[in-house]
Amino acid sequence: MQCPECQSTYVNKNGHKKGKQNYICVDCGRQFIDCYKPHKGYSEDVKRECLTMYVNNLGFRAIERIKGVHHTSIINWVKQVGELLPDAYEPETIPKVGELDELETFVGKKK
Repeated sequence: MQCPECQSTYVNKNGHKKGKQNYICVDCGRQFIDCYKPHKGYSEDVKRECLTMYVNNLGFRAIERIKGVHHTSIINWVKQVGELLPDAYEPETIPKVGELDELETFVGKKK
């Protein structure tokens, strides 16, 4: 067994952490476990279905109840997709005539 920090082979057992054997390097003091498994995450199909449900006006918690995916994960996916959108729409032609609604308000005291 080697330390992932200093590559030393002088390591000792140091208890258990989350059901796995924990080791400590005698040279540098780094604590580590034997093997790390990366988080699997959700498949692209599940992400696409959740985003489709969101676009079809379903709430985050409703999608969570249906699909079993935590609502903060869905919020993060929506943010990631939103960052891919362009900032502003650039029309090809600029209109010559515009329409403006008037708004009149009363400021002062009634007598």
